[in-house]
Amino acid sequence: MIAGSSCVRIFLMDSDIKIPEACGATCERLKVAPSQYLLAVDISAQSVSLFEGGRFVKKYRCSTSRFGIGQVENSRCTPLGLHRIAEKIGDGALPGTVFKGREVAGHVDEIGVTAAKITTRILWLEGMEPGFNQGGNVDTHRRYIYIHGTGDQDSIGRPASSGCIHLADPDLIALFDLLPSGTLVWIAER
Repeated sequence: MIAGSSCVRIFLMDSDIKIPEACGATCERLKVAPSQYLLAVDISAQSVSLFEGGRFVKKYRCSTSRFGIGQVENSRCTPLGLHRIAEKIGDGALPGTVFKGREVAGHVDEIGVTAAKITTRILWLEGMEPGFNQGGNVDTHRRYIYIHGTGDQDSIGRPASSGCIHLADPDLIALFDLLPSGTLVWIAER
């Protein structure tokens, strides 16, 4: 999917959406084997593209940080670069289930939309680029950067998070069920 540069440069007949070349180059540099699926987050478009076997499958609207992009701990920014899904939390939870500390804490109907910051499912990300999004004060996993749901579903499509990537409940549930741990996630400004 990613390893060969020829795969990175393929234009699909039914779409002009392709795996970002920088993602392929980063995988090659780090000697990271491709995963069956890839999520590519485009911060400027507030979208997530799903690829399977190097071919575009579907695009989803998302929300990234209202504080912009950045790697540093406590910045509340969305980190860039190559990541993988390290942990999946919330399998089988009802849409709108609220999580605090990765434990079920109630439901949106009980807590309220504005208080429901992390809902439905959690895909906990781990950075794969030492010194950039892995280790030290730039470690994505230690920063608790997730792909997750939000009580405020109306905010999807514009920057609204505190560093994480928000998806609408139906999209998040479908991706959670489809993607295994270890799936690569590429986050880029464009």
